[in-house]
Amino acid sequence: MEHRTFGNTDLECSAVGFGTWEMGTTQYGEIDIQEAVRAVEMAIDHGITLFDTAEIYGPYTSEELLARGLGARRRDVVVVTKVGFAYKDDPNARGPAAVAGRDASAVHITAHTEGCLRRLDTDFIDLLLIHWPDHKTPHEETIGALEAMKEAGKIRHYGVSNYDVPMMAACEEHGHLTANQVGYHMFDRRMESAVLPYCHDNGIGYMAYGSLGFGLLTGAFTPETTFVDWDWRSGGKAFGLPLFEGEHFQAELRVVEKLKAFAGDHGRSVAQLAIAWLLGNPAVTVGLVGMRNEHELTENVAAADWRLSDGDRRAIDEIFAAEGVPTYVDAKQAA
Repeated sequence: MEHRTFGNTDLECSAVGFGTWEMGTTQYGEIDIQEAVRAVEMAIDHGITLFDTAEIYGPYTSEELLARGLGARRRDVVVVTKVGFAYKDDPNARGPAAVAGRDASAVHITAHTEGCLRRLDTDFIDLLLIHWPDHKTPHEETIGALEAMKEAGKIRHYGVSNYDVPMMAACEEHGHLTANQVGYHMFDRRMESAVLPYCHDNGIGYMAYGSLGFGLLTGAFTPETTFVDWDWRSGGKAFGLPLFEGEHFQAELRVVEKLKAFAGDHGRSVAQLAIAWLLGNPAVTVGLVGMRNEHELTENVAAADWRLSDGDRRAIDEIFAAEGVPTYVDAKQAA
């Protein structure tokens, strides 16, 4: 497994990271919890050294299950988690219904980081991210709190998630971001216009979530695929883009069929093609992928060593163009 370094820091991890949004169990389809925990254990054996979670995944469930999976090997890996949401005073509220708003104030993120440490059964977090921008709290206050937790040894590094370039630049006036985590995959290339170049030029690592297009690029969907009501994809939108809506979804599936054929000509799967395409961008530090079982794990890890040529990438773009499917390079980032 290839290893990469976050920007100009000393934080290093595998190029493929283990994403645990699905382990929250409240937003992302059905999973077998025991199998998911075993997948975490096996991932370490397969060379994956970064595991990404968040307080909101559940809330709280994903962090707890990840801790079970890591067990005594926690110090062998990089653990990333995210804070920055306030919650309703209702212990029965789950998923998005539990969220009362965004809060990146010093008091809030300091207190909630303690909760993350407890659930993850660890005395430090390798990389703590602010999950979404809180437009009411000054960046200076947020970064000040992160710096204080770093000084206290609670966190090793800090960064942000879903921040645009002006927001990152404002944060950089008060400290240095180790990473920004934003969605990026073949069907959503909004980050190519500004965020990825900014991260690359300013020594900031980039974590891509949705590497497999939130399932689109697994090859598992058909024209008849639907999502249960509590699955976030049932609303049709994917962070502002109509990826799961009507004709958009059907056109994307036609692209996926052609990508399957292209990957098959190379003896690979479409999921491996998606991961190789993502990791071919030099600004990307790690591609996060959800993995529910050993088959998915083995397949995803093997993709890290596939290097696409410029010709391969052009051929992929031609497939999108032939089906008239946009890649949204110039669309506005959801922040």
